[in-house]
Amino acid sequence: MRMKKRAVWGVILWLVISLTPALCGDIVHDDDDAPKKPGCDNKFVLVKIQTWVDDENENEFVGVGARFGVTLEAKEKHANRTHLSLLDPSDGCAPPTNKVTGDVVLVDRGNCTFTAKANIAEDAGAMALLVTNNREELFKMVCERNETNLDIKIPAVMLPKSAGKSLEQSIRSGKTVTVQLYSPQRPIVDVAEVFLWLMAVGTILCASYWSAWSAREAAMEHDKLLKDSPDSLLDMEGTGSSGVVDINTTSAILFVVIASGFLFLLYKFMSFWFVELLVVLFCIGGVEGLQTCLVALLARWFKRAGESYIKVPFFGAVSYLTLAISPFCIAFAVVWAVYRRISFAWIGQDILGIALIITVLQIVRLPNVKVATVLLGCAFLYDIFWVYLSPRWFNDSVMIVVARGDKSGEDGVPMLLKIPRIFDPWGGYSIIGFGDILLPGLLIGFSLRYDWASKKRLLSGYFLWSLIAYGFGLFSTYVALYFMDGAGQPALLFIVPFTLGIVLTLGWKRGELRNLWTKGEPERICPHIQQLNQ
Repeated sequence: MRMKKRAVWGVILWLVISLTPALCGDIVHDDDDAPKKPGCDNKFVLVKIQTWVDDENENEFVGVGARFGVTLEAKEKHANRTHLSLLDPSDGCAPPTNKVTGDVVLVDRGNCTFTAKANIAEDAGAMALLVTNNREELFKMVCERNETNLDIKIPAVMLPKSAGKSLEQSIRSGKTVTVQLYSPQRPIVDVAEVFLWLMAVGTILCASYWSAWSAREAAMEHDKLLKDSPDSLLDMEGTGSSGVVDINTTSAILFVVIASGFLFLLYKFMSFWFVELLVVLFCIGGVEGLQTCLVALLARWFKRAGESYIKVPFFGAVSYLTLAISPFCIAFAVVWAVYRRISFAWIGQDILGIALIITVLQIVRLPNVKVATVLLGCAFLYDIFWVYLSPRWFNDSVMIVVARGDKSGEDGVPMLLKIPRIFDPWGGYSIIGFGDILLPGLLIGFSLRYDWASKKRLLSGYFLWSLIAYGFGLFSTYVALYFMDGAGQPALLFIVPFTLGIVLTLGWKRGELRNLWTKGEPERICPHIQQLNQ
């Protein structure tokens, strides 16, 4: 189909763009490397700060509890509602000149240690300490290495800059502000993670079978033409497979290099209008993906409409079935874009995203394990650098900042699948970036095509084991999210060793690694040659 050929490079562009976000949780950053010690060994927990201004219910803010001090109540009904005061001096580094006995006090970060602020507030009779950060991120409050006076009997919580300044402004305007602090416990596993895992694995499963089925049909057609007319071999080699692009080692490296540049641009120029541009690009890709998937499904029932074409300016020959489906796909994407901030808009985003991923995995293919190793190896290093190492040069984890959509006023960029946390008292979404599905999916799709071409059974092939390995890798990412206090994790750090490792290991044990590495397909005798030999 000409329409499909025209879409190939647009889809490849989306493969590059989709490398942007990692799998993330709630983000809190380490402020120091100080070790745990007696009196400073609390777990870092998120804290809800419910506020009232002149007895009217106001905003609810989220902070992070300190390593030191007493722990907060887990249930809202057990938490006390307490008056909020400002300390004078505002940094809380000297005994206050104002009376704060029985109050929760609010201070600014800086000029002395966190524990010094907590000790001064406790000595003044405060019930709790709130520290306004000098940035919007939540930093973990820890103790200095040489501190010994750590018997702090009040809780300490850090607030984002905007939350602290909002409370300070209300107090300075003469209003009475009261707060309620509590820290509800998060479930170890939320059903959202389970569904997201099933969604990612299921997407790769569907895309792999579609890719393998298309490859089988193309091979059968190829063999039939060669059998009927062996002289057509040269012509077919010149044209190649319609609408399918094989990645080579150079393009595999370029994917990651270009993705790094695009990620850096997103980080530097992230804004409301930049995210709006990404939404438009996502809608274009989503329309193409949804249209391709629906045409492939409906063509079985409406074969005549799928095989009848009409010339359309700019797009070339387009089937009547595509023309009939396109308005629905466009309307679906537009409605999602307009209403994407409502609570259930994630459903539309996931539908468009899954359709786009399946389309990419059906069009873009790996020719062999050598290219897969280069692509996944580069992506593995890419994820580690932009999540873990980028703070050394940019003072932020670039990938996490982009995934959250900081400075954009949006709830993250659209190039990800997400599901709301149903049983989590903190709410929010479990998310996974397109790249964490697409890149391993290319290898898994290659494995199934190889298995079918080799006529391998399920257990003796590579597809089943690579898909299981992907599931384990993704599960390991969720385990890391839990043990790292919800800090964003590069999913490919876990997924790549599992998926690529199992294919390489099985290939080596079965003596097929050389063929997998270079040719990527089993030895096959052409039908016309086989006929001559008989």
